[in-house]
Amino acid sequence: MTRVLQAAQKGPISGEVKSIVVFLHGYGANGADLLGLADPLGEHLPDTLFIAPDAPEDCPGAPMGRQWFPIPWLDGSSEEESMRGMMAAIDDLNAFLDAVIVDNDILPEQLVVFGFSQGTMMALHVIPRREDEIAGIVAFSGRLLTPELLKDEVQSKPPVLLVHGDADEMVPPSSLPEAAEGLQEAGFDAVYAHIMKGTGHGIAPDGLSVALAFMRDKLGL
Repeated sequence: MTRVLQAAQKGPISGEVKSIVVFLHGYGANGADLLGLADPLGEHLPDTLFIAPDAPEDCPGAPMGRQWFPIPWLDGSSEEESMRGMMAAIDDLNAFLDAVIVDNDILPEQLVVFGFSQGTMMALHVIPRREDEIAGIVAFSGRLLTPELLKDEVQSKPPVLLVHGDADEMVPPSSLPEAAEGLQEAGFDAVYAHIMKGTGHGIAPDGLSVALAFMRDKLGL
């Protein structure tokens, strides 16, 4: 049984929803952490609804934080607990995305999923295994999990923008070329990359500008 994800949102400046960006936050954060990006992005995406769900589980050691699944080397969980949590979160996220599309009467190609860190891991795992192709995935500072399985499990191949700081102390910058290689081996034709110079585990202005241009292009704006 899937868990209902609680979400914050910011409506389109125009008042009319023609596209949606779903933010998937990182480990120990929550939806509000990324929803602040709706202000600078919304000026250039006036018909876009921004939605930021909270991950389904409380995060140990982070009183207001959430997690998509446990991370053994951070929280001392077992690999089995991590995998079990991830599989449950995959079902939760799929149900959430289905509801977003239906409730807002949009087509999949009007949807962008924007992930950061663990949210990127979820996006790169879940979206390619969904039957209906969305407009694109923006993937900041994360990893492609189990790339060896993707080729046999992929259902759709939307455009992907990979963004990473070259001074990331949490997720190695090498994760970007590894993700690109895994996606390309699985048959993804539109994989783009941007390195944020001097940036750690975060979102720098140049990275956000590249993400905005990508989203505008893939949403046909």
